[in-house]
Amino acid sequence: MSSTYGTNLKISIFGQSHSPAIGVSIDGLPAGFPIDFDELQTFLKRRMPGTAAHSTKRKEPDIPEFLSGLNDGVTCGAPLAAIIHSTDTRSSDYEQIKDIPRPSHADYTAYIKYGEKRDVRGGGSFSGRLTAPLCIAGGICLQLLRQQKINIRAHILQIANIQDRPFDPVNVSKKEIDFLKTADFSVLDTDAGERMKSAIEEARKSGDSLGGIIECAAIGVPAGIGDPIFDGMENRISAIIFGIPAVKGVEFGNGFSAAELRGSQNNDAFVIRNDVIQTSTNRHGGILGGITSGMPLLFRAAFKPTPSISIEQGSVSLSRKEEVRLAVTGRHDPCIVPRAVPCVEAAAAIAIYDALLGCKCAI
Repeated sequence: MSSTYGTNLKISIFGQSHSPAIGVSIDGLPAGFPIDFDELQTFLKRRMPGTAAHSTKRKEPDIPEFLSGLNDGVTCGAPLAAIIHSTDTRSSDYEQIKDIPRPSHADYTAYIKYGEKRDVRGGGSFSGRLTAPLCIAGGICLQLLRQQKINIRAHILQIANIQDRPFDPVNVSKKEIDFLKTADFSVLDTDAGERMKSAIEEARKSGDSLGGIIECAAIGVPAGIGDPIFDGMENRISAIIFGIPAVKGVEFGNGFSAAELRGSQNNDAFVIRNDVIQTSTNRHGGILGGITSGMPLLFRAAFKPTPSISIEQGSVSLSRKEEVRLAVTGRHDPCIVPRAVPCVEAAAAIAIYDALLGCKCAI
């Protein structure tokens, strides 16, 4: 099913943007793990709508209700199921898109695939609202990985043409990880962050939107995780990252810039540091042949601008088969990138923990 991910840890996300509740089931969690619910709620709050000027005005508390899989707050080995109740829906905002699809949304392709029975309210099952249950699963995986001394953090690398300071691909520091953990706006350079906020506000006032790039690093990932060909770590991470609405590109290490280099410029020489085999540089992003190398695992995800804008655009009437003009109404993020940062962290945590559970290293 398209809403299910994982080999060793299986997660299944369900619900629609305006359904009474959305949720996730997680099968494969080890028994005996005490979930820190306060930490999980703090993590979910970073994705929560209505908490900042640059986000949608829809207000949802996003407090999960756990239905199974726990015994006194500790995982018991049974599949864990959690739901989040919807409390602030305005379905009337979406009445017109039953007949007039929004440009660059899934409205038209959903109509082709599901016909008149599709749920257009809030985007239905195509909505970014479904990243809330993704973050429940990912937030738990982040806690499990930290037990293994694996830490994952992301930041906004770019919004429009404004760039943050990138991670050092060889030495992503725990200090940076901890700084981002408490940052109100996920950037390493706070001045760049203020310029990003101003650009988002300018776009909002003009009825437009912005896209951007999120950079994610996982440190402490041991060498030997992943498999070649179809189950490589790039494959696993990309598959779940593309489950986040608006992601249009993923690159690891040097990514597309490697196409401009010679092998002598792109290769990472092997070295010995403290009796451990490492590489002097990390242009490969911590993955070679689909298998982790022990260097920081580093990737970037590109997000398109929010398609829902109030500027009038061209569309069509599905019933009349004629071209029309459409100005989108309702509550939407002028830039979804800030709220997508924890979603990227959650997705990476799920992919890495799933692969870690199935790791059988020869050394």
